Amino acid sequence: MLIIGITGGTGSGKTTVVKQILNELSENEISVISQDSYYKDTSELSFEERTQINFDHPQSIDFDLLIEQVKDLRQGKTIKQPVYSFIEHNRVNETVATSPKKVVIVEGILILTNPTLRDLFDIKIYVHADSDERLIRRVKRDITERGRDLTEVLDRYQDTLKPMHQQFIESTKEYADIIIPNNKFNTVGINIVKTIINERLS
Repeated sequence: MLIIGITGGTGSGKTTVVKQILNELSENEISVISQDSYYKDTSELSFEERTQINFDHPQSIDFDLLIEQVKDLRQGKTIKQPVYSFIEHNRVNETVATSPKKVVIVEGILILTNPTLRDLFDIKIYVHADSDERLIRRVKRDITERGRDLTEVLDRYQDTLKPMHQQFIESTKEYADIIIPNNKFNTVGINIVKTIINERLS
């Protein structure tokens, strides 16, 4: 099994890179785990209190469960991946069965901040994008997919996303084996990743 960690700032294009890797492999060969599924269960809080949580701080992630489930996959066990609702700001009462495959991708903005999780990755990838480009992508996504309004998105970016990126995410570049610029020149980086995967699998 090859476990790949893919990280980068919000809106950097991690999902695009994941899709490009998925296109090279069959569904029977790869499983994807999203860090977003592992936001802590905050059912004890009111909806208003949950909206105030700093979701860009490592403390918002249930790393214990994420690490446990990545280890289970490595041992050949099927896991029950949590499901998180960005509308409710909380986990929902359902899970997704995720089985061990030849390649397991773990993606998320904070995955390299945890040393134990970091050590489980065979390859660590950081996707880099210009901050203005990331903001534009975040605005579009949060409004169309997560039911946010423009003022809410911009306030959160200024008060939380930007400082958290500078404090926790940008610095994890130093742990990356590969840094991929997410622009029209990223083809070489993606091809390197594909080559590494194919070599490991063969």
